[in-house]
Amino acid sequence: MTRFGFLLACALASNLGAQSLTDRFKEVRGPWEVQLERGEAATVRKGVEALLGREGLTVNPSDYNDMHALVALRGLAARACLSEGSWEDAVTHFQKAQSAAEENVTTAEPFLAKSRMEHELKLTEYRSALAKQTPRLKELEEAPGLSQEQMKLRQQLKIFMDEQQAAISHSERALKDIEGIVARLRQAKETTTRTAADWQAFLAAEKAEMAEAGGVAHFVAGKLEQVKGDDARPRQERLTYARRLQKLDPANKDVTRLVNGLLGKEEESEPVKPRKKKPVAKKA
Repeated sequence: MTRFGFLLACALASNLGAQSLTDRFKEVRGPWEVQLERGEAATVRKGVEALLGREGLTVNPSDYNDMHALVALRGLAARACLSEGSWEDAVTHFQKAQSAAEENVTTAEPFLAKSRMEHELKLTEYRSALAKQTPRLKELEEAPGLSQEQMKLRQQLKIFMDEQQAAISHSERALKDIEGIVARLRQAKETTTRTAADWQAFLAAEKAEMAEAGGVAHFVAGKLEQVKGDDARPRQERLTYARRLQKLDPANKDVTRLVNGLLGKEEESEPVKPRKKKPVAKKA
């Protein structure tokens, strides 16, 4: 199942030849999220890193949508690494996500600021034109007995006013969209910066705890009891930490049993050793 899931995810990623990274991410994100929920962290990691290897290095820095998708992909890769216990690799992905998010804000904000200024200038023009023509239209609508030329002018003014109002609505929506984009990009920068720093600090604290416990094996044994007893936590959190312990001490069979139990796998029984046949006594 895991192998099939990985092949499916890779097929989804590779069959979207003409799409942008943003479109590709939308296609594969759902299946990968489901696989992460099922505990197939290694499968998701392979799929995400394969997509990053093909597309991540060629993203145009001026395309803030694709850059935002790149940040999200790095975050997904980091989550997969966390779930499989490879927390050092997760920190690397978080740091790369932070770097991409910072670059995206730096590159996109000047462009978006220019676009915002253009729309604000247009709004001033459109509103000024409306203010100028509104009294003329009102005068024509209230005047009795309009000539043919006056009726034609009134119709032209109505069309003009509708066009100006539509242009105003368009620019107002564009300004709102720009505001939303800037907020989203800044939020991604803040989140990735904080997350990368938090996990770096967590790894440093873990290293200190190992030293205090007297080595990796003692540290893992102590934490294992905590994870076993903390059954009020969600299964995914317990599985993530159990896999971390397994990554730190692969020889610990109790950790392996806990991981398998959280995954719903049946414990493999010890192979039955064949009985040695007694030698047949020779007749005298």
